[in-house]
Amino acid sequence: MNIINNTILITGGGSGIGLEIAKALSPSNRIIIVGRSKEKLDKAAKDLENVFTIQADITNESDVNRLYEDVKTTFGGLNILINNAGHAYTYTLSENADMYSKAVDEFTTNYFAPIRLTEKFLPLLKQHSEAAIVNVSSIVGFVPGSHVPTYSDSKAALHSHTRLLRYELAKDTQIKVFELMPPLVNTDLSVGIGGRENGIPASDVANDLVKALREDIYEVRVGNTELIYNNFFSATEGAFSVFNN
Repeated sequence: MNIINNTILITGGGSGIGLEIAKALSPSNRIIIVGRSKEKLDKAAKDLENVFTIQADITNESDVNRLYEDVKTTFGGLNILINNAGHAYTYTLSENADMYSKAVDEFTTNYFAPIRLTEKFLPLLKQHSEAAIVNVSSIVGFVPGSHVPTYSDSKAALHSHTRLLRYELAKDTQIKVFELMPPLVNTDLSVGIGGRENGIPASDVANDLVKALREDIYEVRVGNTELIYNNFFSATEGAFSVFNN
């Protein structure tokens, strides 16, 4: 698809993968980064061209409604939505792990928020001859990690939803649906699971997404995600064992 002269909204755009995507696309597009912290957003956008900020909590319905109206009136529309914001707890399943509360928090951000945003912004996306939705899932969406159990669950749900969304929107719209599947990435989110030491740069993920958008590659399996993905479907138990050891 065309990757210039777009209006692009990126959730969780103040840091990590979201910020690197903004950097990669901002020279030739109009970028709106969204996050909870105005200070973080303003700092992120300070030295970038064509980057605008909107403070909003994507898990809050009122904030999402306000975000929609702001994008519609201030920017005149939207043709690329990137659901990037994520939330994760690092722990292992046990009797006293408070699994339920953690799962609710993670699903609210990682699964329900992208669904709400997509449904809200679909009318704007449909107004364009070329538009896209990008859902950022994870390698743990198909090979769950024992250190991030309910986060893995939420990304598996997002992976399933993304495939169905792509199938349905292809029937009667021009909206393309991409899924970005990073491996371990060096971001604030991954500090507790060794991201600083073993994660790939967030800029690598952003560059792979830009290439995929340009070439219409709908499942973007970054770095060793491709290897794990192929091994998982050829030998499910073996891939699970290797990944978790």
